[in-house]
Amino acid sequence: MTDDQKAQQAARTRAKIMDALNRAERALFTRPAPKSPNAQMRFLRKRERGSTKSLAERLGVSRKTVQRYLSGASTKPNKRLQEVLVQETESEWQPQVRAQARQRATTSGGFVISFRSTLGFTANGSSDDTRVRDLSIAVSPSHAALIIAAREQGATDTDLHELVGEAIADAYFRLGGGGRASLKVNFTDVQWLNIEF
Repeated sequence: MTDDQKAQQAARTRAKIMDALNRAERALFTRPAPKSPNAQMRFLRKRERGSTKSLAERLGVSRKTVQRYLSGASTKPNKRLQEVLVQETESEWQPQVRAQARQRATTSGGFVISFRSTLGFTANGSSDDTRVRDLSIAVSPSHAALIIAAREQGATDTDLHELVGEAIADAYFRLGGGGRASLKVNFTDVQWLNIEF
């Protein structure tokens, strides 16, 4: 596999991890987030303290575009703007609910990570050899805290991938400690991944 292919694979994995974290938080919402572009613009303008200029900069559009959606003159955003509106709205929606879930995950509850990927280490023919696995793993609050902190600090593809891989490896392979503590576990080719708080 070339370096470029490895970089693309890491980016896809990070996207899957970020998407899984976002889905996990959306599942906690007690009320649905605004759906229409007009409602999303109004909500985000409030978060920007009423400034259409700040909102335009945040969304990467002109101030006039923001004003058209707020007035109802425009109702169908292009794909890029639609994705940004959803992402920004959901990132600001019910912050207390998300904060409480993150607090629980990092202090007492941890995460449950379900996935299908290549996982294992070279173990000379044992069941621990690297192979495709479908698993649901409960990871510790300390690992959940590292993953959440890395996400909030804009972790690189490699960093986020490694943190999730280490969390899974510790929970699945290294739980008993012993001679396995120093083993390098392979976590690659992620086909799907879900996270639950």
